[in-house]
Amino acid sequence: MKKAAFIFLFMILLTVSFSNNVNAQCAMCTVSAEQSVKNGNTQGKGLNSGILYLLAIPYVLISGIGVLWYLKYRKRTMSYAENL
Repeated sequence: MKKAAFIFLFMILLTVSFSNNVNAQCAMCTVSAEQSVKNGNTQGKGLNSGILYLLAIPYVLISGIGVLWYLKYRKRTMSYAENL
C-alpha cells in the first residue's frame, strides 16, 4: 500500500513539475478578452482568473470530502484495534 501511495505521489509531482502554464478560456471568451486588451482594458486577466476559480472548486470539495472520509475511517480502525 505504501509503495502504491509513493508511486501515485511521484506521478502527481512529475505531472505538476512538467506542466505548462496555460490560459483556460473558451473560444468566445478568448476573442472577448483579446478585444478588451486591445482597447486598453484588463478584463481578460479577470476573466481568466474567474474561469480557473470555477475549475478549482470541484477539486477542493472532493479533496475535503476525501480527507473527512479518511479521518473517519482512521478513527474507526483505531477504535477497533483498541478493542482487540
